[in-house]
Amino acid sequence: MANIIDGKAVSAQVKEKIRGEVSELKEKGIEIGLAVVIVGDDPASQVYVRNKEKACELVGFNSYKYALPAETTEEELLALVDKLNNDDRVDGILVQLPLPKHLNDKIIIDNIRPDKDVDAFHPVNVGKIMIGDYSFLPCTPAGVMELIDSTGVEVAGKQCVVIGRSNIVGKPQAMLLLHRSGTVTICHSKTRNLKEICSGADILVAAVGRAKMVTSDYIKEGAVVIDVGMNRDENGKLCGDVDFEDCKEKAGYITPVPGGVGPMTIAMLMKNTLTAGKMHHGID
Repeated sequence: MANIIDGKAVSAQVKEKIRGEVSELKEKGIEIGLAVVIVGDDPASQVYVRNKEKACELVGFNSYKYALPAETTEEELLALVDKLNNDDRVDGILVQLPLPKHLNDKIIIDNIRPDKDVDAFHPVNVGKIMIGDYSFLPCTPAGVMELIDSTGVEVAGKQCVVIGRSNIVGKPQAMLLLHRSGTVTICHSKTRNLKEICSGADILVAAVGRAKMVTSDYIKEGAVVIDVGMNRDENGKLCGDVDFEDCKEKAGYITPVPGGVGPMTIAMLMKNTLTAGKMHHGID
């Protein structure tokens, strides 16, 4: 029976540590601010933004929410981003994705100042992650690394397989495992012998967006299995990319959905915002 990796518990520890640091900064008169911009009324985005506001309140950040109507033009959104880039109260800027279809998210992200880009999506930050000289990490892959670390399993020398090649999770996840001296294989929709490749992995990260695709015959006995997926099963119930019930007997460690990677994403956003704030105020 696998050890269940409790993302809620690990994220609570991360946020508690941040809260302590924020409290010390406040005693020195330094306040940290995060601006979150949401365009339109996508229900999932509304939930994410509320959760981010709650997390800011918990750790002691000032939270600035900008809710814009769905018909907002690119010029209007870019003007707001420019204003936030130059606002001294704002250490981190997050534009909630997806944006309405008439807005080009690449143009918007490219206009966020790299030192305020707490999602780590700006090309400058992506390049820094590539060479291993970064200030921020994308929140979900960074959260995955924290969860792996919580197991005590050493990444160095391990066979690591990432299913998924998105810019937000798959690619940066592979780079972070590589920076830790893992031997990394990235799989995707064109990969041949997917099951065979996955079943050789000591550490398997599933980020493909297909409900319960990974079954026990995809995993190696005793492997660390991290499920980044967030899907609905045939009964409309939340589930991941991994068939948890089928895999939990065979894996060494496994994350549940919900309650695994999800809570970590927001915890790592808080960590990035603290880093941005310290950089802004010249604190190592």
